[in-house]
Amino acid sequence: MKGKFPLDQFSSLCTPFYYYDTGLLQKTLDAIKQQLKGQEQFRVHYAMKANVNPKLLSIIKDNGFGADCVSGGEISAAILAGFSPQEIVFAGVGKADWEIELGLDLNIFCFNVESIAELRVIDEIAQVMGKVARVCLRINPNVKANTHANIATGQAENKFGIALQDLDKVLGVLTELKSIEFIGLHFHIGSQILDMSDFRALCMRINEIMDALESRGIRIPNLNVGGGLGIDYDHPNRQSIPDFEAYFDVYDTHLRLRPYQTLHFELGRSIVGQCGTLISKVLYVKEGVNKEFAILDAGMNDLIRPALYQAAHKIENITSQEALSSYDVVGPVCESSDVFGKSVDLNRVSRGDLIAIRSAGAYGEVMASQYNCRPLANSYFSDEFI
Repeated sequence: MKGKFPLDQFSSLCTPFYYYDTGLLQKTLDAIKQQLKGQEQFRVHYAMKANVNPKLLSIIKDNGFGADCVSGGEISAAILAGFSPQEIVFAGVGKADWEIELGLDLNIFCFNVESIAELRVIDEIAQVMGKVARVCLRINPNVKANTHANIATGQAENKFGIALQDLDKVLGVLTELKSIEFIGLHFHIGSQILDMSDFRALCMRINEIMDALESRGIRIPNLNVGGGLGIDYDHPNRQSIPDFEAYFDVYDTHLRLRPYQTLHFELGRSIVGQCGTLISKVLYVKEGVNKEFAILDAGMNDLIRPALYQAAHKIENITSQEALSSYDVVGPVCESSDVFGKSVDLNRVSRGDLIAIRSAGAYGEVMASQYNCRPLANSYFSDEFI
C-alpha cells in the first residue's frame, strides 16, 4: 500500500522537497497525550535534534510539550518557536561557553551535565553571571540497546555521560560548587529502539541507583530517561504511530518512581519520523551490467541516513501503476555511498516519475547539507494543499 499524496499539486513543485503530513503529526501528539492522562509525574520534552522545522516546532509547542536541546542554536530555535525556557533541558558532551551563558541568561530548566570538567565550567560561568545553574547529572548506565552502533549511547565505551562508578566522586564535587543546584539524574541509552526489554533494563538499573542513593538520604527530585523509541521504517502506513502505550507502560510498571519525583522523557524520532516524506523526481533510468539504476534528483545531502547508518527507508514510485521491477535507487551526489536503496521493487520507473522516500521526518531535513553546492530543499505541509 502506497502513501496518499496530492500528486496533481506536486507536479508544479520543484523537486526534491520535504512533505509533512501535519494531520499525522497531530494524531501522534494526541496519542502521546492520551498515554499521559493521569500520569501527573510524567513530562515530555521534544528532542529537537530530530527536526527543527519551524512549523513543526510550533505545532509541538502548541500541544504543551517541552524542548530537549543539544546546542545553543537549538535553544534559540526553541525560544523562537515559543517554548518556555522553564520547559527546556540542555544536553550535550561539548557545551561551549556561549551556549552555557545563553542557557543561564534564559534561566532554562536544567543542564544535563556529562563530566566533572563541564560541571566546574558551568559553576565558574554561573558565578561570574551571578546565576545558579540547575543541573542533572547524565549517568552512563552501561545498558546495551539493540540498535545501530552509531546511535547507541548507554554503554561504557560511548562518549556520553558520567561513568556509573564515578557517581560518588561527582556527588562529592557538587558539594564544593557554590553556583550549582543539583536537581536530578539523566539517562539515555540510544535511538531507534523497538525492543521494550531495553527500556525495562534501564528501569532496573535506575531502581538500583535510586535505592543506593536513598539509603544514604539523597533525594533526587527529577529523573530523565531520555527517549529512544523507534518507528517502523518498513511499514510506515501499517504503523504510522509508534506504540506509545507499550513504551510508557514500561516506565509506569517497572520504574519505582517516588511520589516526590518528576519523570522526564525526550522523544524525537517517534514524534516526527513518520509525518515526513522526501519527494524526488527520476532524472534517468540507467541500464547497468546486472541491474537497473533509478537516478533521482534527491541525494545523500537531502537524506543522509542510508549513507550514514545503512538505514532502510520504504521507497515508492507514486506516479506509476505499472508492474514491479527492481532498481538500485541512487542520487546524483559524487559519492558511491549516495544510495537510498538496493534491489528495491518499484512500479516500473520512467524519467519524470515522482519517488517518495518515506519516514523522513526525523534526521532528514535537519541533517541536510549543501554538499556539491546543491541547494537545500524546500518543505511543504499537507494543510497547504486543498
